[in-house]
Amino acid sequence: MAQPTPQTDTPKRRGRPRIHPDQSEARNRLLRSGLAHLTEKGYSAVGIDEILRDAQVPKGGFYHYFQNKAAFGLALIAAYHDYFAALIDAALLDESCAPLDRLRHFTEQAEAGMARHQFRRGCLIGNLGQEMSALPDAFREQLIAVLADWQRRTADCFRCAIEDGSLPAHHDPEALAAFFWTGWEGAVLRAKLELGPVPLRQFTEQFFRHLKA
Repeated sequence: MAQPTPQTDTPKRRGRPRIHPDQSEARNRLLRSGLAHLTEKGYSAVGIDEILRDAQVPKGGFYHYFQNKAAFGLALIAAYHDYFAALIDAALLDESCAPLDRLRHFTEQAEAGMARHQFRRGCLIGNLGQEMSALPDAFREQLIAVLADWQRRTADCFRCAIEDGSLPAHHDPEALAAFFWTGWEGAVLRAKLELGPVPLRQFTEQFFRHLKA
C-alpha cells in the first residue's frame, strides 16, 4: 500500500493537473491499441476487453481516462485526425517539389502505410463513416469536421498549383479537394477489401488524368 504523503506548508500550484508518466503512457497505449483494432475491424466488432488485453491496461485504468466506449471512440477520432493531418501536411507543404507532385507523394506514402499492415487496416474515418448508422450521433459531426479539414488542406495545395500554372485556373480547389477525398476514401475501402494496392493506384491515375484533361 502506498504511504501517505507528508503535509507541508508549500502552497499548491494552480494550473493544469500533473499527469504521472505511467498514467500518460497507459492512455497512449489504449489509443494506439484502439486505432490498430478499429482501423482493421471497425468500432462495432471490437470490445473494450480486447483493447485492454492488447494495451495491458486494467479496466479501471480505462474508465479513469474515458467515461465509456463512445468517449473512447471520440478520442480515437481526434488522435487519428492529428496523426493523419501531420502526414498530409508533411506531403502537401513540401516546397521542394511542385504542388501536384506533393499530392502524388501523399498517395504513395498512404499506400506504403497500408502495405505495412498487408492492407488489412484502412482509414479510421472511412471505417467509422461506413458504420455511422450504428454509432452514437456525436460521431457524425466529428467525422464530417475531420474530412472537411483534410479537404481544406488539399484545396490549399490545389491553389498553389493554380498559382504556379500547373493546374488550369478554371478548376475549383474546394470542389476538386472534395472529389479527391470522396474517391480516395472509396479506394482505401476497396484496397482493404482486396488486400492489395490496385484500387489506390487506379484511382490516383484516373484523378491525375482528370487534372490534365
